Amino acid sequence: HVQLVESGGGSVQVGGSLRLSCKVSGYNIGRNCMGWFRQVPGKEREGVAATDTYGRINYADSVKGRFTISKDNAKNTLYLQMNSLKPEDTAMYYCAADRPRDTWWGSDRAYTYWGQGTQVTVS
Repeated sequence: HVQLVESGGGSVQVGGSLRLSCKVSGYNIGRNCMGWFRQVPGKEREGVAATDTYGRINYADSVKGRFTISKDNAKNTLYLQMNSLKPEDTAMYYCAADRPRDTWWGSDRAYTYWGQGTQVTVS
């Protein structure tokens, strides 16, 4: 049984920082493609950042230079460090796993497993 559990969301002032965590069980993140997505009510879910099995990292243009994705294979946990937060970063953030290696990182339909989400509010 694969389970992804996000944590670390909350309310923060503009310019502040948050670190999201995604604890994964039943699935080895070290050998697979992982991603972070976010969604605002009424809008489609958008890719924020992703890692793949080649060691490549991708970011949405809107977060480049401010967000950093990383993972701790020993803890089987994915992270998203978010700095210089802006009001437009307000969203529900989701962790995603199991994307086929040669598919586009930003397609939410490419991922099999999802967490329940953690809310980030910037004001």
